[in-house]
Amino acid sequence: MTNRRDFIRITAYGAGAFAMSGGFLQAVKAFSSPEKSGALKVDLTRTPTYCEICFWKCAGWVYKSEDGKIWKIIGNDEDQHCNGRFCPRGTGGIGMYADEDRLKTPLIRTGERGKQVFREAGWDEALEYIASRMKTIKANHGAESLALFTHGSGSSYFTPLLKAFGSENIAEPSYAQCRGPRDDAFLWTFGEEVYSPEITDIRDTKCLVLIGSHIGENMHNGQVQEMSDAIDKGATIITVDPRFSTAAGKSKYWLPIKPSTDIALLLSWIHEIIYNEYYDKKYVERYCLGFEQLREHVKTFTPEWAYGITTLAPDLIRKTAREMADASPAVIVHPGRHVTWYGDDTQRTRAIAILNALLGSWGRRGGFYRPVRITLPSHPMPEFPVPGKTWTDLFPGQYGAATGVVSNAMIDASIPGNNPGYPIKGWIVNGTNLINTIPNQANTLNAIQNLDLLVAIDTMPAEITGWADVVLPECTYLERYDTLRTGPHRKPAIALRMPATEPLYDSKPGYWIARELSKKLGLENYFPYEKQEEILDWQLKQIGSSLDEMKKTGVKTFEREADDLYYAPDEEVAFATDSGKIELYSAAFEGLGFDPLPKYTPHEEPPDGFYRLIYGRAPMHTFGRTANNAYLTDLMDENTVWINPKIAKIWDLANDQYIWLQNQDGVTSEFPIKVRITERIRWDSVYMVHGFGHAQKQMKRCYGRGASDTQLITRALVDPLMGGTGMRGNFVTIVTEKAEKEVAS
Repeated sequence: MTNRRDFIRITAYGAGAFAMSGGFLQAVKAFSSPEKSGALKVDLTRTPTYCEICFWKCAGWVYKSEDGKIWKIIGNDEDQHCNGRFCPRGTGGIGMYADEDRLKTPLIRTGERGKQVFREAGWDEALEYIASRMKTIKANHGAESLALFTHGSGSSYFTPLLKAFGSENIAEPSYAQCRGPRDDAFLWTFGEEVYSPEITDIRDTKCLVLIGSHIGENMHNGQVQEMSDAIDKGATIITVDPRFSTAAGKSKYWLPIKPSTDIALLLSWIHEIIYNEYYDKKYVERYCLGFEQLREHVKTFTPEWAYGITTLAPDLIRKTAREMADASPAVIVHPGRHVTWYGDDTQRTRAIAILNALLGSWGRRGGFYRPVRITLPSHPMPEFPVPGKTWTDLFPGQYGAATGVVSNAMIDASIPGNNPGYPIKGWIVNGTNLINTIPNQANTLNAIQNLDLLVAIDTMPAEITGWADVVLPECTYLERYDTLRTGPHRKPAIALRMPATEPLYDSKPGYWIARELSKKLGLENYFPYEKQEEILDWQLKQIGSSLDEMKKTGVKTFEREADDLYYAPDEEVAFATDSGKIELYSAAFEGLGFDPLPKYTPHEEPPDGFYRLIYGRAPMHTFGRTANNAYLTDLMDENTVWINPKIAKIWDLANDQYIWLQNQDGVTSEFPIKVRITERIRWDSVYMVHGFGHAQKQMKRCYGRGASDTQLITRALVDPLMGGTGMRGNFVTIVTEKAEKEVAS
């Protein structure tokens, strides 16, 4: 097995490459002031931050050059999220600040939506325009007809603004388009979700099972480091993936599963664990409910049964089940992150949760630890009004197991022909590019055309801004204060983000935008502090710290109140489920009309000449958010499509040849994509990295670079339990020549 050093080198590609790249040299020239001798002269004062490039939110330090310009960003040694190390995206965060294409001033649309005809406006005029439209929507349809789509730190400001206005229709696309099935599956099984970052005790595990979880490519800084430690300690890595990923290359076992058959493998593993009595009998007896029903349910799901579905040899299924059992309870069947695949994703991740329960890993060293977090006091404000309607009234009876607001339901409710319980007439979109986030772009654009108001608040002119009525330029995370980071971890901790420099252009912090808009709406009582740092200082003083202290340390870590990171032997645990137990058999699901135990249902196969479209991540990019970042595009400026040699031969393809992809509904990628011929992908699938093929010309660096997988995902397999949009039920064929008229709309 590859050692820790090699794994870090491969997965953190960019730390060295970035340092040696032309982008880094340009960064040094742009953001530092050399002495006469040619050496850099650096201001040793530093300001704390935590990264906004991905949800991991690693804490770090921002250093500036002698003339006060941002020079570099490094990790904070005291931070549990990063242990002093930033990934390529974190160190490249300077590119977000320096991007010459970023939004510079408020814009108001003057032509038809989508025509990209705007005029510059002052902040007062732009906010007055928004407030006036919001009041009209409230008067004509009710406050609930306004929806917020949000992602990242801005949620902390625009969420209370919308609640104060009278609407709780606040959706994070990360719920229905990414992590929701996983969170709900674990919540309904254990009474607790797996959080972000996940509470996986990878550093002490003896066996790590990855099912479509691309650790090392999706980065997830802390997990990469812990997996490297686990490799050094001799942990067994089992990777289930139709593609030979970076993680597969570090694994003892690679299971190149047929796509869409994961539940069959999981049920077969459960069968092996139970019928060979590999399960943790004492743990199951003490903590679990429904074992006998589960035992009967999986009776016929043998490895031979699974072989005919998954194409995985029975002996391989047996060996990997035994590896898990031998490591128990220090074993993790990883819950994944982006888990919206085939429309049965809550049940698929329920099977993962059940497997972890049988192995006794929940609450155990090397499995899943008990997280803790600091609870900060909220500054006093009036009570929010109680809305007359919620999102569940849009389409009554749908998504009964959902624990979050389903973003695609909000979009569907904006289309009159769908006959929602009440109409959604206005969107405020903050920090999320809905055009490239939500599958079925045509449906999203149809919804937009029926709105009375669309506000886009972002740092970059992403596709969504081209459809907005008003565009508000938010400054980058390096130019603003934000709420204190208090995410759960092994020890409670807080991290401060403060501005390293004044905002460039006429961009503003999210807090300022929300507060100024609240004044226009007569809701300023919900934002009693003029400056956000006043709130932060007040909160910190309530817990025995201060803003001055945090400016010096960046991170403050506290000790746990009790030595309870893991369950004690024979500890009585009350789980937050209806029964107080780990529910292998879910009576709650049964009561909602869903299967109480996961079942395998065959999925549609690719038509002749088509291949299942699989997408993923790269360590130097976060979705499409970093596609225009100068220092990260130096590492990867376009995606490629992985094609098996057998398929390449059929189509007479060559490496680096540009082709187009056309999906089952006749939609062809707007831009071509380069071929990569490799044995690392099954013959029945193709693979590409998400976040490329941008059609927004204002982002000059990434416009037309590579192909957009979202454009080809016109079919969403909606999870009936919680509304998640399964996006791996789309198939593509190959087009070697394309006429202009075939460009997708």
